[in-house]
Amino acid sequence: MKPGWMRYWASVSLFSGSLLSAQVPTQSAEARAPKRVNELRLAGLRPGKDSLERAIRLYRRPMLTADDGRSATWTDPCHRAAMFLDIELSQRLKSIRISHADWLAGDCGPLKRSKWRTDKNLALGDPTKRVQALYGEPDSRIPSTNGRQQLELLYYAFDWAGPNVPQIMTVLCTPEKEGKPGQVVEITLEAASL
Repeated sequence: MKPGWMRYWASVSLFSGSLLSAQVPTQSAEARAPKRVNELRLAGLRPGKDSLERAIRLYRRPMLTADDGRSATWTDPCHRAAMFLDIELSQRLKSIRISHADWLAGDCGPLKRSKWRTDKNLALGDPTKRVQALYGEPDSRIPSTNGRQQLELLYYAFDWAGPNVPQIMTVLCTPEKEGKPGQVVEITLEAASL
């Protein structure tokens, strides 16, 4: 090649390289934002889909059942936890709630992680920051109390995921205090009205 042609090709390649780099789209803030995540199950049960019969197969007979058959309660003394089910007339589960239960006394030695957790592995006693790491920012944060205990309710609406999945998840947490992180004390997963 002649020297003039070399300069020409060098300038064309620099120019086309700058055009190519200008055409590469930068990632938008929306694309960088964490994707929305919904939850389907709590304690291995799916509200709106599973029945009381499935809960009994998983956890045996409940400790307490309402006379009208519209609620059932199980306890786990070793993990100091209770599970409450609200049941529709069709026997499908309307909501599942697991809650820290100080009133249950049980010392079972070293324990495995409780089976009562979400599919994304959120369990009672987890730090509040873990909730946000798994599910993102809640739709709302509401101060709450249980007796004299100050709590914070994290509310997640999953209506964006369609009508065939649980629609609401609420997580009650203790607030951060004196450098100690807040902890999950209750998780509720609820189906749409059946």
